[in-house]
Amino acid sequence: MSARIRVALVDDQALFRAGIRMLVQSQPDLEFVGEAGDGAAAIALAQEVRPDVVLMDVRMPGMDGIEATKRILEVAETWIGGERPRVLVLTTFDLDEAAARAIRAGASGFVLKDADPEFLLAAIRTVHAGTSVIAASATRALFAQYADRSTPPPPSFATLTERERHIFSLAARGLSNAEIAGAEFLSEATVKTHISRVLAKLGLRDRVQLVVFAYEHRLTD
Repeated sequence: MSARIRVALVDDQALFRAGIRMLVQSQPDLEFVGEAGDGAAAIALAQEVRPDVVLMDVRMPGMDGIEATKRILEVAETWIGGERPRVLVLTTFDLDEAAARAIRAGASGFVLKDADPEFLLAAIRTVHAGTSVIAASATRALFAQYADRSTPPPPSFATLTERERHIFSLAARGLSNAEIAGAEFLSEATVKTHISRVLAKLGLRDRVQLVVFAYEHRLTD
């Protein structure tokens, strides 16, 4: 049996934390490893328990979820023998500027607080796997609403091969590995290899960051 996914929760509402805690603890493949009520406490918690996934409220008094996300990921760079945690932002609004800023700070996606419990659980597993974007269409809409003035792509984009640029464009539109494989008559393993190379060349961590990169450099339709 594979190791359980270690989940930490950061939210300033105790009742909400209690509900999410019970939901996570009900799953055999998830392990609830701790909770915090503000951003500063979240950093200390992450250092102590080193979670795989952090569910992060974006709006909290004191240090908000945006700054906490940035600092947790910076601190995690010093961890030995483990990967940086994935941060999944919890937000009340579908098109939320704060959620967009959190994604720029390194979060791997966002989920509405009133989302169906099964969707939240699927989102935790998905960001942990690091293989697909959470609500890619919503992520694109989010940046369409709140994106800053776009900038030209960096020199690293020119290092992509023609095939990699095509795969990049499909992934930026939110297509999954399976959908890209079907459209391009490739195996999913081949698509995954292409995506991994694109992310490495562009210095991106995951598919959410790829969508953000594409939108902010006007590399999408």
